Amino acid sequence: MSRLRLFVAVLPPDSAVAELRRAVAPLHTLPGAGGMRWTGTDAWHFTLAFLGVVDEGLLPDLHERLGRAAHRTERFPLRIHRGGRFDGHVLWAGAAGELDTLRLLAERADAAARRAGVAMDEHRRYTPHLTLARSRSETDLHPYVEALDTFESTPWEVGEVALVRSNLPVAGVPGERPRYEVVASWPLGH
Repeated sequence: MSRLRLFVAVLPPDSAVAELRRAVAPLHTLPGAGGMRWTGTDAWHFTLAFLGVVDEGLLPDLHERLGRAAHRTERFPLRIHRGGRFDGHVLWAGAAGELDTLRLLAERADAAARRAGVAMDEHRRYTPHLTLARSRSETDLHPYVEALDTFESTPWEVGEVALVRSNLPVAGVPGERPRYEVVASWPLGH
């Protein structure tokens, strides 16, 4: 039986990705930007629940439970909002809009995975973010966060939740990044 590396996410629309891409482009010229690993725009998403490696046999129950979680959650407005950081290692863009509904959807995705038999990590407070770059060494990310301080994407209505497979890069291949593919998606609401 095969095993898949999976997460549940909200994917921003192409228009919001394009707006963020324009805001992030100048950050590549800031001091230290060359030492950061920048996330490709195809990998920009708001993770709701990281499932890790999942046995393929759990997928039918997982699909059913995620579908129910999506069905019980109404559509809601969201936008990409400003920037932030986790320590000196991760630069991210935040979210604004109906964050209570986004957090509820994250809780429901986590619960659906647990009930389907996925061994989940300890539940932590959900911080909605879209990862822009990572640094192996401690980096002063304040200038990057300040550069994104006024960024606001055009709002959109979140209408679905996606189960995404993460295909890790081949070790030793320079410049190789994880590739993501949507395995399944479910509409929100009735």
